[in-house]
Amino acid sequence: MIRSLDGKTPVIDPTAFVSETAYLVGDIEIGPRSSIWPGVVIRADSGKIKIGAGTNIQDNSVLHADADAVIGDDVTIGHGVVCHARVIGNGSLLGNNCTLNDGVVIGQNSLVAAGSTLTENSVYEDNALVRGTPGKALGVVKERHTELMKRAAASYVNRIARYTDAGLGHSGQPVS
Repeated sequence: MIRSLDGKTPVIDPTAFVSETAYLVGDIEIGPRSSIWPGVVIRADSGKIKIGAGTNIQDNSVLHADADAVIGDDVTIGHGVVCHARVIGNGSLLGNNCTLNDGVVIGQNSLVAAGSTLTENSVYEDNALVRGTPGKALGVVKERHTELMKRAAASYVNRIARYTDAGLGHSGQPVS
């Protein structure tokens, strides 16, 4: 469901896919070839949430922020992620069921391991490999991580046509 709030309506690129069971409300911008999967909630009632090109937000993830937030290009947000971050850099991957609390900044091409919890206002550099509760940068991503992140992002871009051709997903128009 795509809803307006306080005169702000989600803006969805026509090449993006939004599942009919996702809930988007408020000041949201979704870029080209991005995909929002079943059960996702994106609630932009305290600031704009901008999602770049080729990004995928997988089933049952929740995005909210207390100020403007930017999710970069070619980002993968895994299943069941709670993301309250301020910035997720291009090419990054947030593993299944991780939690990023308010104000977190993730650099480009970074990997947050599944199940990790990143505390408020934590900042991680580009290419960071982050794991644990609380999340700690354990070094830099390796080539195998980079390849995994690229494959994950590309595989979801490739799914868009299949779901669109099957008549699944929203047209990008808000529900009154």
